[in-house]
Amino acid sequence: MTFVEILLAVGLTFCLIAVVMTIINLRIYARPPAGAVAPSPTSAPADQPMVSVCIPARNEEANLGPCVRSLLACDLPNIEVLVYNDQSTDATGRILAELINADPRVRSVPTIPLPDGWNGKQHGCHQMGRAARGQWLLFTDADVRFQPTALSATLAAAAQRPHVALWSTFPQQLTGSLAERLIVPLIHFILFSYLPMPRMRTTADPAASAGCGQFLFVRRDAWSAAGGHAVFKASMHDGIKLPRAIRASGAATDLFDGTHLCSVRMYRGLAQTWRGFTKNAFEGLGSVGLLVFVTIVHALGHVLPWLYLAWAALHAAGMTVPGLEDDAPTRTGLLFAAIAVAVTLFQRSMLAVRFRQAWVSVLLHPVGVTLMTVIQWHSLYLAKTGRRAWRGRTQGVASA
Repeated sequence: MTFVEILLAVGLTFCLIAVVMTIINLRIYARPPAGAVAPSPTSAPADQPMVSVCIPARNEEANLGPCVRSLLACDLPNIEVLVYNDQSTDATGRILAELINADPRVRSVPTIPLPDGWNGKQHGCHQMGRAARGQWLLFTDADVRFQPTALSATLAAAAQRPHVALWSTFPQQLTGSLAERLIVPLIHFILFSYLPMPRMRTTADPAASAGCGQFLFVRRDAWSAAGGHAVFKASMHDGIKLPRAIRASGAATDLFDGTHLCSVRMYRGLAQTWRGFTKNAFEGLGSVGLLVFVTIVHALGHVLPWLYLAWAALHAAGMTVPGLEDDAPTRTGLLFAAIAVAVTLFQRSMLAVRFRQAWVSVLLHPVGVTLMTVIQWHSLYLAKTGRRAWRGRTQGVASA
């Protein structure tokens, strides 16, 4: 085989591994079991576990009201909603005061100056966790919207597997602009391609865990035993760090499919999407070595086959590519590339149907993967130079 054919064969192998992993993981990543018993809405609140929902809010005037109201409409009677107004300069404080006056279940946790070495979100979450009264804590973001059964369904899952101390899910990711549709669905692509969920459930290894900072549902005693958010106080990736901290303390974590229970539109447009992912994309991987490996996988498995087929199409049309005038696609190369593209389209189609993703993200898969890879490398640069910024704050140099 030629060198290019060898590269295409390696890329095809990566694609086949990813689709097999996705099929296995989709079976494990299930909705809360129908047989689980949720708290009864007719029983006394004192007989049911209390859930304390913790929302860090920094300049969230557009999101805080809809988020809190969706939580208050949940079918769980024993709930409190804690909000940490993190030195907002917009109308967040006024909106929070109105929410508190309208419903006694809403509480404001006193704001204190951000200590040195803390990320703002982790500091706010830590203060709310300490002030919470519930047996369960739900750490979420102000841009998440909840369905009425979101909390009771999660408690139902917890009741059926009581050894699990932390549950997490990825809300339905709403997208508007082309940039969002290309990049945001890759959250599921990366999760289901690279996380071996069977191992997640059979080992206590912190590295085998995963989570989403938009929905971290954890027992308060387990959160306290793990050290709370103080364990990763400088991090910008609580979705990774909290499950690992819980596991490191000896408790179990798990994932479930809550796509039907909550939704979120994280970013709007290319600029927000770029800034949002670069703040923690590298931290989510954790090492330069893993970033290099993922880059190679993406280049060989998810970009090269598409480029090879495009080159073949141009060659068949009598057009030449600079530098390749004397070369021609081979049958073996075309076979490897075509199978790799077909396998990837099948994988992305499964994810698009399951998680209600835009089909343009499937058809432009290599463009999205390329953008995400560039984001990950830019995130590394920002982390190593201490230039990661979010919500007007700059984070220091990463230790990873």
